[in-house]
Amino acid sequence: MKKYIVICFLLCCSLLNAQQVKEPGNNPEEWSKPYEPFRIVGNLYYVGTYDLASYLVVTNKGSMLINTGLAGSLPRIKSNIEKLGFKYEDVKILLTNQAHYDHVGALAEIKRQTGARFYANAADASVLKDGGKSDYELSHLGQAFRPVEPDKLLKDRDTIQLGTTQLTMLHHPGHTKGSCSYLLDVTEAGKTYKVLIANIPTIITDRPFAQIAEYPSIKKDYTYTFEAMKKLKFDIWLAAHASQFDLHEKRSPNTPYNPGLFVDPKGYQQALQNAEDRFIKHP
Repeated sequence: MKKYIVICFLLCCSLLNAQQVKEPGNNPEEWSKPYEPFRIVGNLYYVGTYDLASYLVVTNKGSMLINTGLAGSLPRIKSNIEKLGFKYEDVKILLTNQAHYDHVGALAEIKRQTGARFYANAADASVLKDGGKSDYELSHLGQAFRPVEPDKLLKDRDTIQLGTTQLTMLHHPGHTKGSCSYLLDVTEAGKTYKVLIANIPTIITDRPFAQIAEYPSIKKDYTYTFEAMKKLKFDIWLAAHASQFDLHEKRSPNTPYNPGLFVDPKGYQQALQNAEDRFIKHP
């Protein structure tokens, strides 16, 4: 009887904790809108929603999933993976471009369901562990996503290996303290493409940088990131939001497989320039 009471108590505590995590509402419709998954190039696939990009990297030892969208996106991501002919349970490594609820909302639950290991930029570790409560700008939202403990902390230029595929994490702080991008080589029809999954350094605060005591190096970090991202070399680029790399202008759901759609260096330069212009104007 005592054992039963203890189990019930622990279950109630667990349910109460889950209820306390209230994801922010009034999000853009495009964040939750369904989108058909598709093959980008080689073993890299798009499995996210209309605007919140999630990427599946399929290897001979399982899959890596980059970004999970909102908490409610989990069933959609799972379905998208399965529509492409892959197993949801084969996800072995979880990654994210940034520790915001629109990119890690479903991460804790996907980690629990699949048993995947979560690798994160060390600079975002504290925000991930407290569910967003210590974020310099979004802390007013409280616990915006279920806290998640990284299994491995990464630093700039660390590599993530699964099977025959290797990703390199690039530390691109500013948007969050641990915002990051990824580089990987993908082979298709005998040709190797260097793919960048970029975290475009957009600004989410209206406060002057000098007033952000929670992140005193924010201006310095943005400056570093813009300079670092200008120097990157790649063939194909993607981003954490579909709108940032003009996914819907480049293809429709019925567009045939064509990696060339995402060879767009001018688009990258323009996206980066637009973000830097806003940075320069920011007080």
